[in-house]
Amino acid sequence: MKRLALIWSALVLAGPAWTAPQTLTLSVPGMSCPTCPITVKKALMQVPGVIKVTSAFERRETTVVFDDAKVDLSTLTLATREAGFPSAPRSADR
Repeated sequence: MKRLALIWSALVLAGPAWTAPQTLTLSVPGMSCPTCPITVKKALMQVPGVIKVTSAFERRETTVVFDDAKVDLSTLTLATREAGFPSAPRSADR
């Protein structure tokens, strides 16, 4: 019985490790030069829970891979806004 309880406890505690990273594309219309994505990436990578950031200057967008148990949309957009680049989620119907 103790062994079963131990296994169950391990599964419950490991549960958050099973969540898949989330991917979000942000529209960043203020990226007006080829070096702007570097600033946006640095700001987002400082946010706990952000795993990866890629930007496309030509499309004025940034894609963020993150752990949604540690960070949410408002925190991500706040980070870009504080870096001087307001952002919003890219609509899925582009």
